[in-house]
Amino acid sequence: MEVRRIETAPGLVFDASVAGKDDDTLVLMLHGFGVSRHFWKAQVPVMGRAGYFAVAPNQRGYSAGARPDPTHLESYRFDRLTGDALDIVSALGHGDKRFHLVGHDWGASLAWAIAFRHPEKLRSLTILSRPHPMSFARALAMPDGDQKRRSGHHQAFLEPDAVPKLLADDCAWLRKRHAKEGVPKDAIDLHLSVLGSAPAMEAALAWYRARGERMPLGPIKVPTLYIWGDADDTVGRAAAEGTGEFIDAPYRFEVLPGVGHYAADQRPARVNELLLDHLGRYAA
Repeated sequence: MEVRRIETAPGLVFDASVAGKDDDTLVLMLHGFGVSRHFWKAQVPVMGRAGYFAVAPNQRGYSAGARPDPTHLESYRFDRLTGDALDIVSALGHGDKRFHLVGHDWGASLAWAIAFRHPEKLRSLTILSRPHPMSFARALAMPDGDQKRRSGHHQAFLEPDAVPKLLADDCAWLRKRHAKEGVPKDAIDLHLSVLGSAPAMEAALAWYRARGERMPLGPIKVPTLYIWGDADDTVGRAAAEGTGEFIDAPYRFEVLPGVGHYAADQRPARVNELLLDHLGRYAA
């Protein structure tokens, strides 16, 4: 595995973990909030050895070379974030080729949108944790309030003092949350080596602050693997189990017992096994 700098436009240079040959089928892997390209550290080399070109970038704001001023929320709009992913694909020379897309958490939100808007570009879709947006919205509106409670931290991220709170005591809030969800300490340290500064954290929270109303997405027409840990503190069973209703393509829902929000950090071997099987089914 190597670290490559991928330039998509002036002022947008993304640090990425890369493995495999550049002309092999691309597997683009998008991380979520609180983690980084290192979330896929156990997947990238395995995908490379399996004959894929695996690329896992630090996304907008997480890469120091792709960090517009986070007070300019226009630079962190959802369409800019999905655009980054597609621009990275083009910069790698795969803009006219179909590729496999993998996403976790916020990266999964981008992946759902890309799969809906550009199904012709994808061979397959793999999602970790984040349910289909329509299933998520439905669960948020349920009268039991379970999903709303699980998502309560999103509102806290919009507060003016959110960054100093998250950085306090060596990022104690994130460290405790990650540890509670089963993320190993060495993985936490890697993520915070990317995210644990005021400029990076401000940019990461700009994703939430620029989000606005969620755009409705219709059925996904790309073969989809959805991996959910039943101990995930941010995604409840209703949202996870309802996702299949919004997939109009071959679909596999894989529940990992006892696993929390960060399956790739917690059960890397099982995630690799599931990924390789799914990608192999849709190689052609």
